[in-house]
Amino acid sequence: MKKVILLGASGSIGEQSLDILEKYARDFSLIAFSVGKRYQVIDIIIKRFPSVKAIYLINDDKKAEFEQKYQGIAFFSRQNGIKNLLNYCDFDIVINALIGFVGLEPSLITLMKNKTLCLANKESLVTGGHLIRTLLKEGKGEIFPIDSEHVAISKCLAKVKRKDVKEIVLTASGGALRNISNDELKNVTPELALNHPTWKMGKKITIDSATLMNKGFEIVEAYYLFDFPLDKIKVILHDESLVHSFVVLNDGMIIADYGKPDMHACIEYALTRGEKCNEVIYLKDLSSLNDCHFHQFNIDNYPLVKLAEKCLSYNYPSSLVALNASDEVFVEAFLEGKITYLDIIENINKIVLGFDSEDVSSFEKISTFDQVVRKKSKKLC
Repeated sequence: MKKVILLGASGSIGEQSLDILEKYARDFSLIAFSVGKRYQVIDIIIKRFPSVKAIYLINDDKKAEFEQKYQGIAFFSRQNGIKNLLNYCDFDIVINALIGFVGLEPSLITLMKNKTLCLANKESLVTGGHLIRTLLKEGKGEIFPIDSEHVAISKCLAKVKRKDVKEIVLTASGGALRNISNDELKNVTPELALNHPTWKMGKKITIDSATLMNKGFEIVEAYYLFDFPLDKIKVILHDESLVHSFVVLNDGMIIADYGKPDMHACIEYALTRGEKCNEVIYLKDLSSLNDCHFHQFNIDNYPLVKLAEKCLSYNYPSSLVALNASDEVFVEAFLEGKITYLDIIENINKIVLGFDSEDVSSFEKISTFDQVVRKKSKKLC
């Protein structure tokens, strides 16, 4: 039985991960988890999974209360709490469903311990992809993605020889604002941007879907996960989110992952190392899918995707650290009503292009630079 740590148990991916762990109770044992501000879910999770031995909670004031209530469980909190939890536990798998830069260090620790990382935390690869790639090439641990797009690409690539792949294509719904004109963007409210047409997700990722920063991040993830050059990683707009992504072969044949938008299947794929998943489909062209609509992706219309690609082409990882840190600051400021929707895009460009190459050759150096970027970004809010 594999021992699992779930980071981000109270979020959307975390809750669905619990469903899958319960479904495969004979194969996986939840031994530890972390929660954010929704500490009230702790009682529910412990009742569902009596195997839990350790918990991280962000609210340090609640730690003593839970320690008294559950004296057989170790509780962690504060800045190094998740790191301490990972060092305390004997585990096989970490599901990293944390949101934001906070997810990078747990990903690095998991791989350095030569364990399996089921990764839903985009920021790990955006900010630390260069470090993660090095660890993997050294034979440290392994990664199974949870993002629907990267699960799809993984499934498709498993069916072909790498030399036969012409390009990998990430599908994009276009987010909540896909039918909004450019003139209307200046009046976009958080409520409007949070109304995603096909997926139910957390607030941060939903705003990133509206700006398509999320798709820029996914290009970076694909670059590090699959080791294809940037010019072989493409994006296409797809209204229904039924084709999660696809691979185009040199002979024109398409291999696609098709199904209803549901993260349960993606989590199941990652946890079972690809053994439990629906089959891919083979197409001569996309027009054979009568229930799907696709549109050309013009990158000039999506400045944050263009910026993400520019950061990759710079070939210095610090630009990606700046991209992520500034995005986190400005999305939060938008949700709090401090800046406009268009300010997010303008300010991220201003911050990222305002830095030259910085030394981000270790987690500590990445963390230091991340704080520098956040401090500069907050001055624009």
